[in-house]
Amino acid sequence: MSQIQIRKKVLNVETVYHEGGPVAAKPLQLGVIAVVVNNPFAGRFASAEELASFVKDGRVLANELVPELIAALGGNDKIETYGKGAIVGTNGELEHGAMWHEAGGWAMRAVLTNARSIVPAAKFVGAAGSRLHVPLHHIVACYIRSHFNTMEVSIADSPRPNELLFALAMSTGPRIHERLGGLRVEEISVGDGQR
Repeated sequence: MSQIQIRKKVLNVETVYHEGGPVAAKPLQLGVIAVVVNNPFAGRFASAEELASFVKDGRVLANELVPELIAALGGNDKIETYGKGAIVGTNGELEHGAMWHEAGGWAMRAVLTNARSIVPAAKFVGAAGSRLHVPLHHIVACYIRSHFNTMEVSIADSPRPNELLFALAMSTGPRIHERLGGLRVEEISVGDGQR
């Protein structure tokens, strides 16, 4: 039986047409899917074994969320960036959010089969209504600066003290009007997740 009980889920897609300059030929879409779940370890210290069991349940959850987010952004072939994040309610500890590193990251990489780069992450302990900025970078090579971005998620009543908010984020391309140089997508050649 899963230790994870979902109270609510949020799916948000943002479309950016311009950032003050000319309207982009191809709008950027950024998406985030977040769930608010109970924290079975709130108020107590959990062993490494207990947390490992929770990671397994989290992987099942992430496996359900990833296809929904990808579909909202138009399919696998549209996804160019990804990231993950967590907010731990105030009765929890940072390690309860860290379990999302493996669960969320591997679930995205399993579906995005060309993904090579590490999935960036953010996590903190916070109160309901806290704003989580999920870092994003290119799924094949993390040094592609044009794709460094963030996707924000906030739920007014979440996480409550005994809850966790887990988020996955993706986008369909680089920042609108990116023009600060660095390694370009067409220059990816090493295949090591970095270059």
